Amino acid sequence: MNNPTDHLNWLEHLLALCRKISEHQELDPILQSIIQTASALTGSESSSILIYEQGTRSLRFRAIPLHLMKSVKLISVPLERSVAGWVFRNRKPMVLGRQRRADDPIYRVVDRELSAETRTLLAVPMIVRDRTIGVLEAVNKQNDADYTAEDVKVVEILAALAAIAIEGWRLQDEAEKAQQAVQEAEQMKTNFVAVAFHELRTPLGVILGQAALLQESLPPEQRQSAESILNSALQLRGIIEQFSTVEALERGLHQVQYERVAPAELARQVIESFGFPASEKGIRIALRPCRTDLLIECDRQKIRTVLENLLNNAITYTDPGGQVLVKIEELPQYVRVSVMDNGIGIPAGEREKVFQRFYQVEKHLTRRHGGMGLGLSIAKEMVELHGGRIWVESVEGKGSNFSFEIPYAPSPRGGGK
Repeated sequence: MNNPTDHLNWLEHLLALCRKISEHQELDPILQSIIQTASALTGSESSSILIYEQGTRSLRFRAIPLHLMKSVKLISVPLERSVAGWVFRNRKPMVLGRQRRADDPIYRVVDRELSAETRTLLAVPMIVRDRTIGVLEAVNKQNDADYTAEDVKVVEILAALAAIAIEGWRLQDEAEKAQQAVQEAEQMKTNFVAVAFHELRTPLGVILGQAALLQESLPPEQRQSAESILNSALQLRGIIEQFSTVEALERGLHQVQYERVAPAELARQVIESFGFPASEKGIRIALRPCRTDLLIECDRQKIRTVLENLLNNAITYTDPGGQVLVKIEELPQYVRVSVMDNGIGIPAGEREKVFQRFYQVEKHLTRRHGGMGLGLSIAKEMVELHGGRIWVESVEGKGSNFSFEIPYAPSPRGGGK
């Protein structure tokens, strides 16, 4: 390629191929362009791309001039007794000229199917990430000439481009399949939650009702069993409701219904509702409220859910005899609520993950505490629906401080009325 015109022509072809690959066009047109370029630049009658097929341990035609594809699409080229197979196995180019021995490894099945004769042949391996995926061949150089070292370089470059294009599309296909699998799994999970919530709600209601009746009617010495049933049923209902809440958040069904709320009074009500589980562990809950007449605009039930989840988390991860403090502060534009405990704390590397769904600091095989790892993620989404933020500060072995801030009035980032 000493002629400047030929060199310019080669660069133009190469640039066009690179553009097609970078633009993520369909793979077949790209491969067709590569074999057409190989034929044009080497002066060959035709060129083809063969790809290794793991199932048959052979090479199959992936690109060949379109009018020939029907004749060769069912042909498997063996790794033994073929030029393409030798090149694939040895990862080296092979050139067959006009002067050949009778035992040259040309796979004549292809010649018979195409009613043609291979007179000269140039084949180079297609390698990507140190893995051979196929072979690029140029067949029958015009004017019965032999392929040159310059032809080998040209075809090697084109083979590299073909390998990059094929590998890129393979990775994209795998990514799309993985994404589809994730979406299908998410849909299955959503369907399961909806069905489970619907099917379990009725029998769970019966269990709760009967357990409450038993607790009232049994003698005092037998009420502990009924109380245990009731508490277990309430725990199961809480888990089901958490899954239902997550499903609604994912589907965008949660709207913020604003009303005037006194945060001090709401916090007091939530603390009172945790009197029994706190007393069972000997944990003292204290409230340090802001002024009692402070009113903010928020969704009462959603902020109550946030407080319940944070308080439940604090009680769960605080050892018996510990303390929990709920603190409310007035800031210039926000009200801040903090739930502080002197429990087990969170390792430094885990703090950024605790608001992820289903994440738990304790490993599932060694954990001592219950829960599904949904409470904090739900709290985060509820706060963000109000245009607020939530975070944690913690020292392992000394306790945690979960805080959230929401604006006094509806934020443009929050939900509508």
